[in-house]
Amino acid sequence: LFLMKKWNLIRLQYTELLDTTEEMASGDTKVTYNGKPGIFHELQEKLVRVQTGFDTAVQEEVKSQRMKSELITNVSHDLKTPLTAIITYVDLLKNENITAEERQEYVQVLEQKSARLKTLTEDLFEVSKATSGNIKLDPQELDLIHLIQEVQLNLEDRIMQSGIQFKLTVPQEKVMVCLDGQKTCRIFGNLLVNITKYGLYGSRASIDVETITDKVRVTLKNVSAAEITYASDEIMERFTRGDASRNTEGSGLALAIVKSIVEAQ
Repeated sequence: LFLMKKWNLIRLQYTELLDTTEEMASGDTKVTYNGKPGIFHELQEKLVRVQTGFDTAVQEEVKSQRMKSELITNVSHDLKTPLTAIITYVDLLKNENITAEERQEYVQVLEQKSARLKTLTEDLFEVSKATSGNIKLDPQELDLIHLIQEVQLNLEDRIMQSGIQFKLTVPQEKVMVCLDGQKTCRIFGNLLVNITKYGLYGSRASIDVETITDKVRVTLKNVSAAEITYASDEIMERFTRGDASRNTEGSGLALAIVKSIVEAQ
């Protein structure tokens, strides 16, 4: 009688656990097992982990599909805008009745839109290379502090126009790192330009360089001019823009390029 009771209890626990597993297999990742696991407690723990993994995978897939859809929409928009302007102004130039001043004005607009299209195409090509692992690096010993100061100096006019005061905090000694100089300049160039473009006018921004044992941490902080209305983990995604209306000259690729180059190095 004792063995029969024990066997019936085990069979009940097994059946409940099997039913839960079948519900999960049918796609219900939210199902929970409420019975007592008994001798199957290890299996229950594994099922909970599988359930959590399924849930995470589904959420990531949904997010990925949404980002792909937004990516296609944004690429189409950002490429179509300068192309439409170029076609329009080429048609205007065909008009023989326009004045020399108007012709010169149209040519200038064409130069601006062509440069905009060229920049966007190059940025898209670069982030595609980086994410596919085809980026070529030339690592060498360089002074990271000197590199940041050089990038900051090159962008001095832009920083002045932004009205943002940058404060650079660095260690007293040199910080030597083995990195690709050109690509690392691109990293800090993109970040500083991003701050000047989307930072609050008249606010402060900080660049902190600190050494932690055999590593170096560089932290950039600034105050956004507009309220951040999207999730913080999406800020590095391709074509995410601080300007939701997409009327500014940004391509939305700057931080994605930064992320790709940092990961490549």
